Amino acid sequence: MTSDWQGVLDPHVLNGDLVAHAARLADAAKTGRWDTVLDLVEHGTWSNANQWRITGRSWFAPLHQAAWVGAPVGVVERLLRAGAWRSLRTADGDRPIDIARQRGHHHLLETLAVRDVSASDRRRFAAWDSHLADLIAERTRPLEPVRFRPVPTELLAMEQMETLWVPFPGMYGGFSLSVHRDRLFVESWSRVVGGSGQAHVITESGSVMVEEGFA
Repeated sequence: MTSDWQGVLDPHVLNGDLVAHAARLADAAKTGRWDTVLDLVEHGTWSNANQWRITGRSWFAPLHQAAWVGAPVGVVERLLRAGAWRSLRTADGDRPIDIARQRGHHHLLETLAVRDVSASDRRRFAAWDSHLADLIAERTRPLEPVRFRPVPTELLAMEQMETLWVPFPGMYGGFSLSVHRDRLFVESWSRVVGGSGQAHVITESGSVMVEEGFA
């Protein structure tokens, strides 16, 4: 199953309906209007249970807001079934379980539980994040600069994702990420440029291109 990382933070390069949807979702979650939230993430045209307010600074997704206000367990369970990520962090580095614990909402701790991140895992994810950010910057250098939320590679391992797709404006393509053992595998391409495909393997020590010319 492929998940998407919609990391663009510049609303002017995005579809206006997506920006408006993200704002409606954030407003509903912030005020605890869970019927509206669930309708938007389960049935909306722009359904994405992990969407934050594009113009916001906190990067709170609906699951973070549910943890903040102490939503009913049933609401949290539906958000999780809709694809919400337990390990997604806010701009301050908090996961939903961290917020629930800080706010004293103990009824949510079991539902929001995630496995601990070891010191070695943290070092590996930090190295992957850095090398991936450099790779994305290099691959998108010819394009118009946009503000882009860095991809937290921790998500792939903690959520046991098969693939995380990262579209990039103006690229007409993007980056496909997957984890194989202790390595991050990245394929990137543009649909409008023949032979633009590149494949990289990222380890703690760096990024190495292993294939090019496809797509």
